[in-house]
Amino acid sequence: MMPNSLDLPGRPEDTRVVVAMSGGVDSSVVAALMKAEGYDVIGVTLQLYDHGVAVAKAKSCCAGVDIHDARRAAEKIGIPHYVLDYESKFKEQVMDRFADSYIAGETPIPCVSCNQTVKFTDLLKTARDLGADALATGHYVRSAVSGNKRALYRPTDLDRDQSYFLFATTQEQLDFVRFPLGGMPKSRVRELAAEFGLSVANKPDSQDICFVPNGDYAEVIRKLRPNAAEPGDIVHMDGRVLGKHDGIIHFTIGQRRGIGVATGEPLYVVRLDPETRRVVVGPREALATRTILLREMNWIGDQPLDEGDEIELFAKVRSTRPPAPASLRMLNGKAFVDLANAETGVAPGQACVFFDSDDETARVLGGGWIHKTERTGTWAIDFPQATSPISAA
Repeated sequence: MMPNSLDLPGRPEDTRVVVAMSGGVDSSVVAALMKAEGYDVIGVTLQLYDHGVAVAKAKSCCAGVDIHDARRAAEKIGIPHYVLDYESKFKEQVMDRFADSYIAGETPIPCVSCNQTVKFTDLLKTARDLGADALATGHYVRSAVSGNKRALYRPTDLDRDQSYFLFATTQEQLDFVRFPLGGMPKSRVRELAAEFGLSVANKPDSQDICFVPNGDYAEVIRKLRPNAAEPGDIVHMDGRVLGKHDGIIHFTIGQRRGIGVATGEPLYVVRLDPETRRVVVGPREALATRTILLREMNWIGDQPLDEGDEIELFAKVRSTRPPAPASLRMLNGKAFVDLANAETGVAPGQACVFFDSDDETARVLGGGWIHKTERTGTWAIDFPQATSPISAA
């Protein structure tokens, strides 16, 4: 039997698809496309939080107004729609992890944690419980059959590329999830929304972290962890104490503005030390990173990774940066990434994502969370007592 458009056996009308509907234009169009192709479609929206101002904010997601928009879209499309209360799971798996990561001096990415846990673990299980053959989302990323499994690729519209945020997708999840928008530009998606008569056709894209609607991370962290913001010293990496701060949760690696000290030279945050509550600052060149130690690595490449292996690939250490040449090596059960060219502003808590090339159709090979970094030359301050990243681990 020829596979259908989702690479599944059987006719569309015999194939059940659960669509994760966030209330935005992308997921609404996915639901409409699946219905138009004849699939048995069920829309599911997750209620993740309800934080006052966030409920009505236009550029957040998964709150009150978005649930309403998702319900209206499902009614227009003519599909059943369910709202699932995932607030407690979201707080435990995403918000609490976000707060604890900041307190530990890291710069977390809660959207990855949300995809990794609530959306692609809990929601995927719900989709299976509903008898679905696939879970479809509005992410801008492509997947396709590669041998006896599916592979993940960058999307056609690189301005919307969300592959960095999906590095933690496991092979089992990837084989079940579909991304119908991966092959089209955002402009076409809005055109389709208008053609389907969806009221969200011109709805602004979500830009903020959903549970930080006003952009004030520190305020959210203080609510989640009331004793998080403890004062400490701002210290130059040469040992000079330059001033005081109100808590390391107000700072991120690579930050230049708003440090709160003036010395006549450009200073950047180069390290956050939660144990001593010190914010360490220094010149830009102190940020240059060559080696990264990862934790919780996810590998979805074809080649198995074994102890002692070293693989040439391309790595992306920030969502806005292009993939750059690097090598991945496995040593003592740990994953190290060696960057061919030093990168600045590489922060623990961020992600390092692997690709097989640096071109527009690159395949995603997985990635991991940045745990520690080794800086170049005399700037290797994240391993203060080590002569190499290996002994530092």
